[in-house]
Amino acid sequence: MTYTAEQYEQTSKQLEQVRREIGRYIVGQDETIDFTLYAILADGHALLEGLPGLGKTMLIRTISEVLDLSFTRIQFTPDLMPADITGTSIIERMPDGTSQFKFKEGPIFSQMVLADEINRATPKTQSALLEAMGEKTVTVLGDTKQMSKPFFVLATQNPIEMEGTYPLPEAQMDRFLCKIQVATPTKKELIEIMKRTTGVNKTVLEKKLSTNQLIEIQKMVKEVIIADDMLEYAADLVVATHPDQEDAPEIVRQYVEYGSGPRGLQSIIKLAKSRALMNGRFHVSIADIKTVVKPALRHRLLLNYEGEASGLKVDDIVDQLLEALQQGQKV
Repeated sequence: MTYTAEQYEQTSKQLEQVRREIGRYIVGQDETIDFTLYAILADGHALLEGLPGLGKTMLIRTISEVLDLSFTRIQFTPDLMPADITGTSIIERMPDGTSQFKFKEGPIFSQMVLADEINRATPKTQSALLEAMGEKTVTVLGDTKQMSKPFFVLATQNPIEMEGTYPLPEAQMDRFLCKIQVATPTKKELIEIMKRTTGVNKTVLEKKLSTNQLIEIQKMVKEVIIADDMLEYAADLVVATHPDQEDAPEIVRQYVEYGSGPRGLQSIIKLAKSRALMNGRFHVSIADIKTVVKPALRHRLLLNYEGEASGLKVDDIVDQLLEALQQGQKV
């Protein structure tokens, strides 16, 4: 199906209403809201990292209300088991006295799943999310069950308190479309937060999109046009993250152990298309790619020992890549 320019413009206005409604409750966090919405529109999952108390959980809950999505929250702890997420079969006694197995769905069977402090669960439990995130299915005792549509996993983790945590393996990190850094609020934003949360007034959120409308918008995102030179620009960025490449910049050769894989490029393109749609355009611009490249790659580049010891961040490397890369030219 081909959409018209008017349809893209109308959808952009709808999404702006969604954003404003979220902003009625969530103070600041503009970038966090934008990239979370980009991920949802691209039918992907997002990892939010930030200090405790910055409103990560409340942001996700607010988005689920505004988009009218079923919501569940899973608090990840070391004693959480895979069956606590996916569900299990139980014996149910029938009225005629016989018994039969009945599958009891776990919290994963919702349209929006909040995996709170995902790095506090054991790797075995973390991996229970892999199939659901990648294939949109869950297999229990050989029986494969489809997830809800649409389906999103939005996970949070605390970057400071690492005692008793289990860092996510690279395979699972790669399943997240983007990694979003949640910023600390400014003084002005802190004051506004206090006014909204410590007074008697309560904000009642309005639903701005239905499930069918969201699914239709996801289809529109896929049809956003990306020119060959834009695609080549994004591909050059990803290739330049590999230290063994002949054209890799010096900072990558010195500090990067492993670069981004194909999913990194997929994430850049999907997020760029979402951003273009939210801005009322049906084509991807160079600004779209530059804006989304950090959240798309910051969890896909693995620094070596020298890079870790120097305190260098992946965002710093991406900044230098963007500076070195000119449109249509390789690094």
